[in-house]
Amino acid sequence: MIKYEATVTGVGPLVSEFTQAGILVLFRQGAPEEVAEFAILHDGQTLHSPLAAGDQIQLGAETFQILAVGEVANSILAALGHLVLKFNGQTSPELPGDVCVENRPLPTIAAGMNLKIVA
Repeated sequence: MIKYEATVTGVGPLVSEFTQAGILVLFRQGAPEEVAEFAILHDGQTLHSPLAAGDQIQLGAETFQILAVGEVANSILAALGHLVLKFNGQTSPELPGDVCVENRPLPTIAAGMNLKIVA
């Protein structure tokens, strides 16, 4: 079941600094400029079902398992298309908006890339 689906529409100039730290910050297109500088912008609109540990995130051809979801991550994704993915392998989020993902190298993110979150 697809929970969320989007296409990357832009990649901010500071995104590479975050990816080196194992973090992806996603925001629906139209984000304020100061946020867009470090965000991956996308066209996703509808969160069909809440994200949960055990779900899979597909970034282009790569698939990653979600290990933990912060208590406000789903409401922020639904309202703003904002998601903070931390590829840290942790099973408990540090911040309420974090989504922890298995610790593996991140793919190169580019405009046109598909993003899906599935159960």
